[in-house]
Amino acid sequence: MKIYMVGGAVRDRLLGLPVNDHDWVVVGSTPEAMQAQGFVPVGKDFPVFLHPQTHEEYALARTERKSGRGYHGFSIAASPDVTLEEDLARRDLTINAMAAPADWTGSEAVFDPYHGQQDLQAKVLRHVTLAFREDPVRILRLARFAARFHDFSVAPETLALMREMVTEGEVDALVPERVWQELARGLMEAQPSRMFEVLRHCGALARLLPELDRLWGVPQRADYHPEVDTGVHVMMVLDRAAQLNAPLAVRWACIAHDLGKGTTPTDILPRHIGHEERSVELARAVQQRLRVPSECADLALLVAAEHGNIHRSPGIAPAAVVRLLERCDAFRKPERFAQALLACQCDAQGRLGLQDQPYPQREQLLRLLAVAQAVSTKEVAERAAQLGRKGAEIGAMVHEARCHAVAQAAAADAVTRQQ
Repeated sequence: MKIYMVGGAVRDRLLGLPVNDHDWVVVGSTPEAMQAQGFVPVGKDFPVFLHPQTHEEYALARTERKSGRGYHGFSIAASPDVTLEEDLARRDLTINAMAAPADWTGSEAVFDPYHGQQDLQAKVLRHVTLAFREDPVRILRLARFAARFHDFSVAPETLALMREMVTEGEVDALVPERVWQELARGLMEAQPSRMFEVLRHCGALARLLPELDRLWGVPQRADYHPEVDTGVHVMMVLDRAAQLNAPLAVRWACIAHDLGKGTTPTDILPRHIGHEERSVELARAVQQRLRVPSECADLALLVAAEHGNIHRSPGIAPAAVVRLLERCDAFRKPERFAQALLACQCDAQGRLGLQDQPYPQREQLLRLLAVAQAVSTKEVAERAAQLGRKGAEIGAMVHEARCHAVAQAAAADAVTRQQ
């Protein structure tokens, strides 16, 4: 029995990056021998075991053969006769198909039958063998790696292979949960727009997210959007979110906020009247299809509906500010409202030449929310009771008190600006 470190741990160490997780492959062993040494079996479909001390995963060397369409259409063969090279051959990219001894320190030579080190140096994402085409998830994984290693290119032959897979319908067999899992991981990478660039170039984006894919080529008003193209704008918004270290929900909201511009009637372009409502409906449909978690889905719907109103909030009447806060459910969910404002900042700054422009709406609305939150609803309710008010009348009095507080704060701000 021989144990090797494989995959991302080898790749990242060669790149000088921190290694957080280790993948181990065991050659020349059996499930019975692993359990006899204290390893705990955990793999339902694959021969995977947990180390008795470190609890890291150790997988028996195996081969895979295509037996059906989609992610689950595989037959697995694991035996002591499977070689390390055969195990590495089933991996997706050459940069992930290298192995090193278990006690590797990083200076010794690695086992690299598919020239992964050469592709690391050339900064190329390349498939290992034609077995790549057997698993459509690999298209998503490669796109995710492009977002992480954003200065890497995709090998032309690999891009051609991905296009063939899309044409043959392999992407259509992907289950929604796995699509979302890979998209979510890619959204959190350093330059997430690269993921969508790769998916678009191979044709997979049109199959998985046609609502997003159709945004490219849709014009916007150049006085608001110097970049003009809506697809380009959405990618700039997303990358701005990454630069600001925004959480996943904000990044997903950036993707969904302008989907309605893809259905704007051509006779009114480059204006997009009513695109907010259309964006909400399209985002809702996408999120149901991909089974997007509620935290991400709810924020995306909020930003799609209200981003225009948030952009236009400076100078609006105090009552309009309070109504905006109420529509955003900011009093009950202030954290989500803060995330919505961050997404709107990314939208405003994700425009050609405007990345560093100030976005005072975010700070202003957070401050006015705090002012309105400071209104004691208990005191207002007690006063309402004294006046014989009930039900909706109490709510109206709370609303009026918040409007009054916001008006006072806005007046104080105006005096300060004049000084």
